[in-house]
Amino acid sequence: MVGYMITWTTFGTWLQGDERGYVKNGQTLPGNKALQIANKTLQSQDTVRLSKNKQQIVQTAIMKQAQSRNHHIYALAVQSNHIHMVLENTPEPISKIVAYYKNAARLALKATGHCGKLWTKGYDKRYCYDQDALEQRINYVERHTHT
Repeated sequence: MVGYMITWTTFGTWLQGDERGYVKNGQTLPGNKALQIANKTLQSQDTVRLSKNKQQIVQTAIMKQAQSRNHHIYALAVQSNHIHMVLENTPEPISKIVAYYKNAARLALKATGHCGKLWTKGYDKRYCYDQDALEQRINYVERHTHT
């Protein structure tokens, strides 16, 4: 494996029942409007959407974290409701790497006054087993930086 793409969302932006489908216990399930409405009602706080300024703060925090950990990020897109990253493969578990970046961004936003939850639980990972797959993921993420 040469690398991988990880994606995670901001709090409240992709609830169970979402019409785009959702993952539960490792299984992708179709949308369910009633379940989505029930989950929205049970939310402990408002949905989080990152302003352009907050997106920049998150991007800077992630890049600093990568530098301090000697991780190579091939591509990074910080959107209002999700993050995409393509990273070089490392021996560290992906779950720890995601935790590093989520936490770095959370602390950076906390320093600007953000309170409450920021990220949804979990993340998505897509492995790149060869250079072609890696380049496809990089191109996908780079297209997101221009939207």
